[in-house]
Amino acid sequence: MSHKRAKDVLPDELITIIQGYVDGEYVYIPRKSGSERSWGEQSGARKTLDERNKEIRERFKSGWRKEQLAAAYHLSVKSIERIVYKRE
Repeated sequence: MSHKRAKDVLPDELITIIQGYVDGEYVYIPRKSGSERSWGEQSGARKTLDERNKEIRERFKSGWRKEQLAAAYHLSVKSIERIVYKRE
């Protein structure tokens, strides 16, 4: 989430109206309905995790043990189980 100065993006009249409600405080303005982004969508973190999890599932199917996967990916065995047994 980026921060913008109100003076850079809003007309002076609107700033004056908003100052009647909150003066000198931070205000969060949510996205319009339908334009929300899910976690990691903008940074690419979601895609990276999805690719890692796919690789873990493929290795598990090819015979890697859960303990081996946990050590290789620095995850707990429980986390590996969640990944490999998740229904898609």
